[in-house]
Amino acid sequence: MRRLAIIAALTLPAIPAFAEEAAPANAVPKPAALIADGLPAIPAEMAAETRPYMEFRTAGFVGWHPTERKMVVATRFGNTAQLHQVTMPMGARKQVTFEAEPVTGGGWSPKKGDVFVTGKDIGGNEFYQLYTLKDGKLAMLTDGKSRNGWGAWSDDGELIAYSSTKRNGTDNDLYVMNPRDPSTARMVAEVKGGGWGINAFAPDKASVVASNYQSVTNVDLYRIDLAGGGMSPIGDATKDIAYGGAEFAPDGKLWVTSDEGSDFQRLGTLDPKSGVFTPRGPKEKWDVDSFDIAPDGSFIAYITNEAGMSKLKLLDPKTDKVRVVDGLPAGTIGGLEISEWGEIGLTFTSARSAADAYSVDPKTLKITRWTESETGGLDVSKNVEPQFMTIKSFDGLEVSGFLYRPDAAKFPGKRPMIMNVHGGPEAQSRPGFMGRNNYLLNELGVAIFFPNVRGSTGYGKTFVGLDNGPFKREDSVKDMGAFLDHLAKDPGLDASRFGLAGGSYGGYMCYAAAVQFKAKLRATNCIVAISNFVTFLENTQSYRRDLRRVEYGDERVPEQRKKLLEISPLTRVAEIEKPMFVVTGANDPRVPQSEADQIVKAIRDKGATSWHLVGTNEGHGFAKKENIDYQFLASLVFWKQNLLGE
Repeated sequence: MRRLAIIAALTLPAIPAFAEEAAPANAVPKPAALIADGLPAIPAEMAAETRPYMEFRTAGFVGWHPTERKMVVATRFGNTAQLHQVTMPMGARKQVTFEAEPVTGGGWSPKKGDVFVTGKDIGGNEFYQLYTLKDGKLAMLTDGKSRNGWGAWSDDGELIAYSSTKRNGTDNDLYVMNPRDPSTARMVAEVKGGGWGINAFAPDKASVVASNYQSVTNVDLYRIDLAGGGMSPIGDATKDIAYGGAEFAPDGKLWVTSDEGSDFQRLGTLDPKSGVFTPRGPKEKWDVDSFDIAPDGSFIAYITNEAGMSKLKLLDPKTDKVRVVDGLPAGTIGGLEISEWGEIGLTFTSARSAADAYSVDPKTLKITRWTESETGGLDVSKNVEPQFMTIKSFDGLEVSGFLYRPDAAKFPGKRPMIMNVHGGPEAQSRPGFMGRNNYLLNELGVAIFFPNVRGSTGYGKTFVGLDNGPFKREDSVKDMGAFLDHLAKDPGLDASRFGLAGGSYGGYMCYAAAVQFKAKLRATNCIVAISNFVTFLENTQSYRRDLRRVEYGDERVPEQRKKLLEISPLTRVAEIEKPMFVVTGANDPRVPQSEADQIVKAIRDKGATSWHLVGTNEGHGFAKKENIDYQFLASLVFWKQNLLGE
């Protein structure tokens, strides 16, 4: 329950009138909450052919019970992911939440485990509320209106800390509460900005450590006195330093990750009074993504991100010696938490394994699998492993990505390819289970390439800042062009059949590619995407607007506004010639539906083709299975028509 983001229902935005055609009898039924504008009917036989690839599940480790050897995982048996208990390795998953909306985080109170706190939003609006869970029912702790973000439990399990926009709808003020009595909620710090959160209670509960996220490279830490409300910075808040984690060990030392004096996040201790950061353990050449401290303080488990692959390591804080857990194949690890008895819980996924919950014995390093998620009856050992690829971009910068190639024996000759660009932009494409996309690889012979352009995380703070602001933004677009040129020369790929997809910021990259690389692409699939940076910044939710200005630029500054308009795909929409499939969540608080509406209209007004799929009960990406399935099937129809020529 390290990062339980939590919030409330917004009024659904007005949905413009769309032209939907009645589906023929032999077509896949469209979910009621979807609006399919300009899409053809989906043949029923396509749903039958793809069904095994649609029926995979995942199980994400959520947390341990404090007194019993059992865990909570998030998995889906119906339309949405819900919480389940697992009482033994490979035991049955017993569902404990039964909501219409996804519930994927939460945790028991430390020590006693008498209270379980979780959260959810409505329709993907990200206005999360905090709840207690008992007997399958949720009881709301917060006000039902504001946006609430999880912070931490106190060590004794008596108090929770969280952030809330309750005061004015914009600023993330900081609160504490005894969740057994919601009337005890009280503000401990009134702040300005949407990046505030509480990381940890001091062992004596007299203070908390809070963080103010201003950008991916600038996160400041503060100590807040809970009695008097005084706030003091830990270290020099004027420096461009990013802290992560923040957790007290039993001996009172404050552990964090920090990039102070380094291009990467390192694990170490931070003196709350002097602000001096002391790196601990061996010097890592990659980011330390996350860590957890054993309740007895005997070891610290941490995860490094090594060119996208995860490594789990155990640090002895007395000797600084490190042991590496080598029993997991190449893949990614998340959800790290150490139980009261020392067992390490985590989520692991790879190309040949859907996400599942595991544990690690800290003494023997033995790995135990707790769940084995269903994969539609398919043999996942046949899934292709990605090829790690590096190239020099237009200016000599090294950029990299992961290429999934279809089986050459089954699909000889040059194959079509879809480039899929991640969002963020402070994010990273990393190898993992491909889910529905395995159908493209295994049955249609379509290669998929996931680039990490400049601005991606995982390659140091210098690299992540190379696309900041409007005047550097299109350098990342040029990276896509460099990848396309390189891949066009690959003997196994057919450069005449390249497509591109992306979501969120990757959706902006998708629009930009449709403009700038139209001669190199047959079609694009752009999801919850920014079409005009100025209208995006003006209409994104107020709690995140200033944070996005740091990354993209400030539309209130005339010089920057001019450049933001210049690089916006909507400005150059007349240059979009190839078919485009646009997907939108009507409740999206990040990239509002208006961003899609305006580019779809502009494309159609000039006589070009744009399909538009809108989820009226979805936000920043679809989360409900029936909607995700229909979206995938529609994308298959789109790619078959426009990429494969069927």
